[in-house]
Amino acid sequence: MAKVEIYTWQYCPFCIRAKALFDQKGINYQEYSIDGDQEKRSIMVDRANGRKTVPQIFINDEGIGGCDELYSLESTGQLDKLIKQGK
Repeated sequence: MAKVEIYTWQYCPFCIRAKALFDQKGINYQEYSIDGDQEKRSIMVDRANGRKTVPQIFINDEGIGGCDELYSLESTGQLDKLIKQGK
């Protein structure tokens, strides 16, 4: 199984929606809540090549973007392929 990480804010509707898709599909993920944590936020921005919006999602250490990109991968069947690749 792939390594899945997501940077979130507690009340971000896009973060909630992305996590709901992972939960619905039974995909385990590591969540990093960056609410008020500037150090974690800086790490996220560095990993995401300067992107500052949440969520930022990484599969096998590769940034895939946010919620819209996640759902796009799901609609084309690419998400399952990424998850099955594992690390």
